[in-house]
Amino acid sequence: MKSITLSQKVLWLILACIIFTIIFSFFFLHFLYKDLYLNSIRDSVIYQGERTASHYHYGALSEEIIEKIHWYNVVSEYDIIVVDNLDELSTYFPYKIDYQALVNKRDRKLLEQGQYVMKEGYVKEFKREIIGAIFPIMGEKGLIGFVYIYVPLAALQEVFQGSLPILVITGTLFFLMLFLIVNRIRQSMFQPLTEIQQFSKEVSKGNYTNRLPIQTNDEIGQLAQAFNKMTSSLEEQDIRKKEFLSNVVHELRTPLTYIGGYTQALKQQIYTSPEEAEHYLQTIEKETDRLKKLIHDLVDLDHLQENMYMLNKEPIVIAQLLLDTLHLFDIHINDKKMETDVHFQEDLIINGDPNRIQQVMYNLLDNAIKYSSEKSVLKVVLTQEGDEMLLQITNQGIGIPAEDLPRIGERFFRTDKARTRATGGTGLGLSIVKEIIRLHDGSFLINSSIKETTVTIRLPLLVEPFV
Repeated sequence: MKSITLSQKVLWLILACIIFTIIFSFFFLHFLYKDLYLNSIRDSVIYQGERTASHYHYGALSEEIIEKIHWYNVVSEYDIIVVDNLDELSTYFPYKIDYQALVNKRDRKLLEQGQYVMKEGYVKEFKREIIGAIFPIMGEKGLIGFVYIYVPLAALQEVFQGSLPILVITGTLFFLMLFLIVNRIRQSMFQPLTEIQQFSKEVSKGNYTNRLPIQTNDEIGQLAQAFNKMTSSLEEQDIRKKEFLSNVVHELRTPLTYIGGYTQALKQQIYTSPEEAEHYLQTIEKETDRLKKLIHDLVDLDHLQENMYMLNKEPIVIAQLLLDTLHLFDIHINDKKMETDVHFQEDLIINGDPNRIQQVMYNLLDNAIKYSSEKSVLKVVLTQEGDEMLLQITNQGIGIPAEDLPRIGERFFRTDKARTRATGGTGLGLSIVKEIIRLHDGSFLINSSIKETTVTIRLPLLVEPFV
């Protein structure tokens, strides 16, 4: 079965509204006719009947009184019949109501008790409904006669004949306004939806440059705004993906080229001495290790970015862990004839994964030493600030341009791509650092000037419960 489109749903909604309006109008007119018009006729009949009967409480019905009643029939919309006894009533009103006699036994008993009797129903000879009532006329000695007052009912169209043009004009204006409003809503709804559909096809083809114009602030406008944000995000991700693939290809191509070239040289014995052959083997080994580290870092970073990754947390004396990690770089520090300026607050304890925290420290110290100038000073400060641990590592060397600072920590991003081979980095170290810090609910910040760079790490301290 073919699915119903949104425009068809709106069309069915409009038709349902029109049908509902027609049904409502019918029941409303029926209510006006039945509950208002008929009730007003009943009340009027009772009032006129009681008023007429009250004029003849004393004495018998004379010819003069009967003449007055006939005159009243001429000037009034009601028909009034006055008789001395009920049997005469059938002579003046020889019609049946709803195909039954005008007066039955029950009616006679009520009239003899001085109560009036309502008579409503269809009269064949009049071809319409009537509403009437029989009222007893009480004298000093009892019943002296009866008054029968009735009025033929107008049909529904006759009741509203005067207001029918108003109803037609009002209905026409209502449906015209409804059409204009619905048409306006349809245009405001379906035109942006059509544009979104067309732009979606472009996005599915990989074209992320188009943007939807936002003309309203309703749900459609918000949908267009969300679509634009989604497109911008996809465009940014596409750029990053292409750059990532380009960087991966670049990182893999260079060591593979070294490995392939030196392997062919060894295979074809293109070397002049055993020492040169040994150098080729060492280069192959070095580039192989480089590939292993690159693959390991990629897997490690993807693993850290998984939402289900769990840390093995435990209390860590952070000063001791930092000192142990710093000792691993003694040889490198001595090779560059660097000095260390260390300030530790030794009683700081955090709750974290020791292996991952040491990985953070190792990467930060490794970068700081690699990019430091010879005979420079490496400054490491560990202190408490509020309820957080504050670690600052400052090195002196080539600074980072201000425009590159926001991108520090992106995969494969380097401020100086020419130094990659010399330092041997994969461009993933700081990305891994940022993910580990994020998983520990900490923060990472890097500041740099012309000759000095400072990395700041904040981690929440372990709060010991009071005993």
